[in-house]
Amino acid sequence: MITDEAVERYAEAHTTPPPPHLVRADEDTRATLRAPGMMVGPLEGRFLELLVYARGAARVLEIGTFSGYSALAMAAGLAAGGRITTCEVDPVHAEAAQRHIDDSPYADRIEIKLGPALSTIGELEGPFDVVFIDADKTNYAGYLDAVLPKLADRGVVAVDNTLWSGRVVADGAGGDDADTAALRAFNERVRADPALVAVMLPVRDGVTLIRKA
Repeated sequence: MITDEAVERYAEAHTTPPPPHLVRADEDTRATLRAPGMMVGPLEGRFLELLVYARGAARVLEIGTFSGYSALAMAAGLAAGGRITTCEVDPVHAEAAQRHIDDSPYADRIEIKLGPALSTIGELEGPFDVVFIDADKTNYAGYLDAVLPKLADRGVVAVDNTLWSGRVVADGAGGDDADTAALRAFNERVRADPALVAVMLPVRDGVTLIRKA
């Protein structure tokens, strides 16, 4: 989170609250998984749902399932007959996500692909209307390169954590680790690429929206 805590609470309080299945997924994630802060949470979840809804997306690709919260949030915005393919490399996370998906109204719309995301992406045909990238930061550039050829003509890529709690602008301690360096390089690559149009938004930990120019 990069905004003032009180502002963040106010924004969340004035956002439509999550449905019961997402509340249960949130509670179970916090009770059973390490690093529950990896979960997008209610504010970003609604943001992703509305992005999918506004795009009229029928096919969504997610890279980094974690406990399934973001996939479930996006599922509520899918066009009729739409589906989400979500990639997860950790079997513990995949099991938790499947449990939460099975507990939702969207079990028939979300498929988890277990294994390295780059391998999975190579096997998928596309096109995808929305892609959400929220996995290991050092591979962000590779994920973007892999999904761009499979993006629909008016498709949008959403990339999470691009402000990285402000560490991307920090000097010294906490600003020189591998993830921070990778995110800085990724952000610069996106900014400088004439084939892309992007906007970085200070939503939660930073979300960058990207489309082809």
